[in-house]
Amino acid sequence: MCAQLLEEKVFKDPVHNYIYVQDKVIWNLINTKEFQRLRRIRQLGTSYLTFHGAEHSRFSHSLGVYEITRKIISRFERNKYEDWPPEERLVALCAALLHDVGHGPFSHSLEEVFDTDHEQWTCEILLGDTEINNVLQQVSEGFAQDVASVIQKTYHQSLVVSLISSQMDADRMDYLLRDAYFTGVNYGNFDLERIIRVLRPYKGKIVVKESGMHAVEHYLMSRYQMHWQVYFHPVTRSSEIILRQIFRRAKQLYEAGYRFKWLVPSLEQLFTNQLSLEHYLKLDEALVQTAFSQWADESDNILSDLCNRFLHRKLYKYVTVTKPEPEQYSAIIEEMHQLGLHPDYYMELDFPFDKPYDVYEPDRHEAKLTVKTPILLLDEHEQICEISQKSDIVRSISGLRQGQYHLYFPLEIIKKEERRMSPRLKQWFKL
Repeated sequence: MCAQLLEEKVFKDPVHNYIYVQDKVIWNLINTKEFQRLRRIRQLGTSYLTFHGAEHSRFSHSLGVYEITRKIISRFERNKYEDWPPEERLVALCAALLHDVGHGPFSHSLEEVFDTDHEQWTCEILLGDTEINNVLQQVSEGFAQDVASVIQKTYHQSLVVSLISSQMDADRMDYLLRDAYFTGVNYGNFDLERIIRVLRPYKGKIVVKESGMHAVEHYLMSRYQMHWQVYFHPVTRSSEIILRQIFRRAKQLYEAGYRFKWLVPSLEQLFTNQLSLEHYLKLDEALVQTAFSQWADESDNILSDLCNRFLHRKLYKYVTVTKPEPEQYSAIIEEMHQLGLHPDYYMELDFPFDKPYDVYEPDRHEAKLTVKTPILLLDEHEQICEISQKSDIVRSISGLRQGQYHLYFPLEIIKKEERRMSPRLKQWFKL
């Protein structure tokens, strides 16, 4: 039995109103230096350059995921559902709280350039020489590994994994509501309380009472809208592209022997793919922003220009284009080189897409291809089926890969070379 706090701790939260902590281990985890680091990691990466209110952190999101999980489990316990094993409560709450602790600064952009994995870093933090590991080990021998296995989706109780990682999990439910709140849009809002009321543990799975199907449809439509109106906003994509180009250029320069005026060990280890846990935990957005401000004065013109663009929001413009044939694209790249413009840094073709809902396909599941746990409905006869079999709305949005190709480029630099461009290149940039 986990020790309880003598007095319940409460966090005031703009999304959930209040977040309640009764367990001593949860309170101790929140106060570790590894969890407090999440205050210095934005939840939405570069989206603050598009939506000025999007300054919320992974710290607040992680608390929110914990709170939703706590509410779901509390409802299971109040209703005495036989399929919910009460001994799994603490491991589920800890996994919910810690699921994002391995995120780095601007994490998805960082991961793409340096081939890192925030879930792997999360498990290293849980199992390594950290304050978090020390707290978890005090619960029981092997408890830290249990929490890590939930993150890795290998835990023996699949319904615990589903609470944290599925197509309708506490993680997604919190970030949709939280991101909508802080960006100031309404797209991400849905009836969280209704969904919690219709969730059930059933034969090792988390299912939805069929009468709650419309609340789930609303949730899925909210997710769909948030991706296209917020997460894939073309201005945000522009800032993400410049961010990745900064990391790529800095790494390329380092590998070529360039001597930076300012370079801390954590970044140097990042460039050499030899990042230790100690130095990974020193990476936060304050450090990265400091690096950019220093690199803005470097002698390399490309790195300097990219850093200044990011710091002062001089983002790339974009035009909508059709996907070029490989031969056509190669010719465009060659002409860019002839003009003295580096296409790796001053041109990028982007095509974002997201599946609002991934229908369960047995053949693909057997092949062990990536697919999140489907949303299952439980009818009045205690029969379960996958939601798209009964919902016209879910069927209509399932598997959609709607999107457009956008070409990003620095307009002022391109226009300077307009006279020297061929008609084909002018048409490409729609000059």
